Amino acid sequence: MEISWVFIVFGSWLLALAFVLKIFNHPKRKLPPGPKPWPIIGNLNLLGSLPHVSFHHLSQKYGDLMLLKFGSKPVLVASSPEMAKEILKTHDAIFASRPELAAGKYTSYNYSDMAWAPYGAYWRQARKIYLTEIFSPKRLDSFEYIRVEEGQTLISRLFPLSGKPVLLKDHLPQFTLRTISRLVMSDKYYSSDASSIITLETLQQMLDEWFILGGVINIGDWIPWLSNKETNRRDYVPKDMVDTLLHLADDPNLEVKLKSDRLMGLIHDLIAGGTDTSAATIEWAFQELLRQPNIMDKAHQELDRAIGKERWVEEEDFSKLPYIDAIIKETFRLHPLCALLPPHYSIEDCNVAGYDIPKGTIVYVNAWSLGRNSKYWDRAEEFIPERFIENNIDIKGQNFALLPFGSGRRRCPGYSLGMKLVRTTMANLLHGFNWKLAGDMRPEDISMEEIYGLTTHPKKPISVIMEPRLPFHLY
Repeated sequence: MEISWVFIVFGSWLLALAFVLKIFNHPKRKLPPGPKPWPIIGNLNLLGSLPHVSFHHLSQKYGDLMLLKFGSKPVLVASSPEMAKEILKTHDAIFASRPELAAGKYTSYNYSDMAWAPYGAYWRQARKIYLTEIFSPKRLDSFEYIRVEEGQTLISRLFPLSGKPVLLKDHLPQFTLRTISRLVMSDKYYSSDASSIITLETLQQMLDEWFILGGVINIGDWIPWLSNKETNRRDYVPKDMVDTLLHLADDPNLEVKLKSDRLMGLIHDLIAGGTDTSAATIEWAFQELLRQPNIMDKAHQELDRAIGKERWVEEEDFSKLPYIDAIIKETFRLHPLCALLPPHYSIEDCNVAGYDIPKGTIVYVNAWSLGRNSKYWDRAEEFIPERFIENNIDIKGQNFALLPFGSGRRRCPGYSLGMKLVRTTMANLLHGFNWKLAGDMRPEDISMEEIYGLTTHPKKPISVIMEPRLPFHLY
């Protein structure tokens, strides 16, 4: 009995020693710097009404790769082009998924759209459909007549308002929604008639709410306890993007079947993705141009020289308009489509820039900070389109100081359609009208405050006066 007790005591001592040695010999994880979290809430107390601005100021203290805690969950914030490249290129496959946040669950059919779907077979299939069937150059070219018609409709609606104060925010969202809706649904599912399935105004309200809910930091995510198809014919020609998806849903060769929720999620992406973003970009551009009328004068000179005053700008003209292209790029820099790129999610442990990042970390890339990085941008807070003249800076995701459409596997697949809409609309609004501030407002009085959501908008839209600058018969 005494010998047995000796073995038990000795064995227990050995186990304890092994445990202690394991603790001391196991290399401690090197985590990125960040503020000390509070119990229960973590660092949620540090977020203001504009999370991207809060992140930006925190990064000035803690660095370009910063670790926060939202509740008990780790949140990594990348605030420089170098760190964005680490997340979106070097370790793209590891961070290619999405976290299961309330925004994706309740606004995107339980993560069934491409924006919120987790990385996997369904997401890869959806992206392939978008790139090869929906946003292919041939498909987009076939819909150019819709973009031309709706652009002319916008001009025709603004023309009678010449000389009167108007708010662009009252016209741009409706224009982009009408255009995208016709591309996606051929005008078949809504109209201005109250007897239709849904009115344009109701659809616009739904999308406005979706963009707000899709971007908010929802406390329940971090502290849980507080919270008819077409027949399959070989000669079938889809009339719009919905027809294309419905046609593909019957394809027996699809790896993942497109059931109703997934179809609705993909259709929802198509409508929402190009509507608010395009309108917001144009609205921000005019906020900036009206602060600096000399920039608008240069744009008018370029249009008069390259296009003349006897016709409107067409999509094929844009190679002749480098200064207007520079205005759009500068708008993307200071007012990115998404101030915070949609969150990424690590699917395994990895090492980023010498720091250990555990599996299950939620990652935000602060595009708003990237555009204000003084290491990459001279006079970073100023609106200077000339910085892009004779400087062909990529906007498709290869230059990590400017990421209007994201980068890597999760880059927006519809960027080419978005650029077509923004470029021709912006160019024709400038070509067709002279613009000035209404009333006694001065350029220096224009506010650049933001309203935060999945996209950011001017908090105080400005009232403007338009005067035609082309022959009246063109309107």
